[in-house]
Amino acid sequence: MTDYGEEQRNELEALESIYPDSFTAVQTTLKFTYSEKYPDEAPLYDILSQENLEDNDVSDILKLLALQAEENLGMVMIFTLVTAVQEKLNEIVDQIKTRREEEKKQKEKEAEEAEKKLFHGTPVTIENFLSWKAKFDAELLEIKKKRMKEEEQAGKNKLSGKQLFETDHNLDTSDIQFLEDAGNNVEVDESLFQEMDDLELEDGEDDPDYNPVAPGSDSD
Repeated sequence: MTDYGEEQRNELEALESIYPDSFTAVQTTLKFTYSEKYPDEAPLYDILSQENLEDNDVSDILKLLALQAEENLGMVMIFTLVTAVQEKLNEIVDQIKTRREEEKKQKEKEAEEAEKKLFHGTPVTIENFLSWKAKFDAELLEIKKKRMKEEEQAGKNKLSGKQLFETDHNLDTSDIQFLEDAGNNVEVDESLFQEMDDLELEDGEDDPDYNPVAPGSDSD
């Protein structure tokens, strides 16, 4: 009759010498519990804690444990199961490293391209130049149309002198109305006129060249 207890104790001693602190592999803690008829039946196992693992990674590990346990029935298998999980975790870690390196390179590439655009601008090609020119010409045409419309409207609103006179009939009577409104209160600045005595009028007789019978005179 198989002494399951002894086999289990012997395996525990071996595992404690290999893993003196705990059954921990790459931030993942596995818990194994011997069943009554282990190793002829699979042990109970569970993942107590894990970090940096996706849900699908955890599912893959549980499937791997079930497969390995079935293949190793009749033999002590905890070490085999742990080793298989370690190898799986190493693969996952490598995938994580590769993914992070690719993400880092992608970010560096995007930053480099953004820096090039910042200092060098967008390279001019025939396609983007024609696109820019078409947009520029359309905007310029719109500005010209707007300006012409404004000038046309301004020309329509500007009245000639005749039109202005015909429009405002009060213009022809404005001066008369002004004088009538002023009445006798019109003030004249006398300083604008000189006294007649102060005017220096030349006397013809005092002029030695004066000839009263000269042609054009009124002596006749």
